[in-house]
Amino acid sequence: MKIGTDIVAINRIETMIEKYGEVFKERFLNEEEIQLAKSNASIAGFWAAKEAISKAFGCGIGSELGFHDILLSKDKKGAPHFTLSEEAQERFFLQKSSLSISHDGGFAIAIAIIL
Repeated sequence: MKIGTDIVAINRIETMIEKYGEVFKERFLNEEEIQLAKSNASIAGFWAAKEAISKAFGCGIGSELGFHDILLSKDKKGAPHFTLSEEAQERFFLQKSSLSISHDGGFAIAIAIIL
């Protein structure tokens, strides 16, 4: 079992959205994720989630695991989950996972646990 965590200031994400608009979102989110993350706080939470997941895998975001290799979703109750692209799944052999995302006080935080 491995754990990864990340925290990001929501205003940092807001600044990037103001500066680059949809291009910024498309850099790290797919279309379904953009539709799910309707607020800047949620977008910041998704950023933190992908960073936390990559840290749990021990590689960070880069050549081994890119933003678009991590696919975020929510279940019927709104709880976040993730899957990996086929290529990333072959590389990391993900068996089980858990993801938590929260935002408050101007920050978004995520914790990922993988097996």
